Amino acid sequence: MEVILRQDVIDLGYEGNIVKVADGYARNYLIPRGFAVKATHQNLHMFEQIRRKIEIKRLRAKEEAEQLKTNLEAMELVFFEKTGDDGKLYGSVTNMAIASALEEKNVVIDRKKIVIDEAIKTVGEHKAYAKLYHGVTAAIKVIVNPLEEKRG
Repeated sequence: MEVILRQDVIDLGYEGNIVKVADGYARNYLIPRGFAVKATHQNLHMFEQIRRKIEIKRLRAKEEAEQLKTNLEAMELVFFEKTGDDGKLYGSVTNMAIASALEEKNVVIDRKKIVIDEAIKTVGEHKAYAKLYHGVTAAIKVIVNPLEEKRG
């Protein structure tokens, strides 16, 4: 079945795209949740009229994501964690902790969009990545210091 996406769907397409999907997927998931409409002649005509607005909206969202990327890459997130004698953390710095630290700096990013290549379990400088928009990913500098340094 061909459907027109009413919003971006991960691993399927962008708003306004016409995609071919399994009938059951369209009838049971996409259409009832409002993610898509059936690609009828009338719906195609309607989406052609609003396609320009969709493109402008995408462009603005990408520009905002690029600006946020610039701001994020200029930031450093510093964490003070309990460590053992060998410099390893008792826990780890998670994407949830990074999202909370960003919120304190008035930057709201869903924790699910923050990716850490390897678990941050040691003292030092690390990188985390925030997926901001399609093709726009920001590298976030994460610095972990032992908790004792903060007291001293």
